[in-house]
Amino acid sequence: MVVSLKLEPVAAALSIRESVERALAALIVSGQLEPGSMVSVPTLAAQFDVSATPVREAMLELERRGFVEAVKNKGFRVTEVSDEELAHLAEVRQLLESPAIEALARRFPHDQLDSLTVLAQQIVDGADRGDLGAYLEADLRFHLALLRLCGNEILVEVVAELRSRTRLSGLRALLESGQLAVSAHEHLELLRLLAEGDSPGARALMTRHIGHVVGVWSGRPEGAPEGPRGVDQT
Repeated sequence: MVVSLKLEPVAAALSIRESVERALAALIVSGQLEPGSMVSVPTLAAQFDVSATPVREAMLELERRGFVEAVKNKGFRVTEVSDEELAHLAEVRQLLESPAIEALARRFPHDQLDSLTVLAQQIVDGADRGDLGAYLEADLRFHLALLRLCGNEILVEVVAELRSRTRLSGLRALLESGQLAVSAHEHLELLRLLAEGDSPGARALMTRHIGHVVGVWSGRPEGAPEGPRGVDQT
């Protein structure tokens, strides 16, 4: 698969290594760099127009996160996440995030609504522009920002790790069909439910949203049989 490798403008606080890592992680998570694809540090450095050192450091970090594996004298191979592991990741996220969002709706800080709306709109804008990297980056920032409002930093760290191990190979097809905008707008709807204090509604939407991990975001129809213990996709 031919993909476009470029570094988007990033905050000054990000190093070149971090920028490369984020760009490659987005390509892998979205399936644009498919499982089994081989990449090399010199080739990536040339395509990103940066030196080899930050690319090598980024690849070693991605290897630590399980996104790639080193292949002697060849470079790095993009690893695959099995259907079972993907279902398990989604299941644990359901157990952690859905009740947390339900509780947050009962004490949602309305002074945070404007900043969260900006993040949610960035997700929608990324989908509208066809920019999966921007979509995924804004999506991560939005969900972790919500969880931080719960006041449990361990929850934030655990969910961030779970998300970093997830692959969403169906995003490209959704983008091309125009359907990615549907799930993008769910973030704005979630904020509305939180602001209204609708705890059951917020939990139900969060449950459905995470269900996309083993549904349309992975190229499967919603409601298809999936993984052990039947991860809820309703």
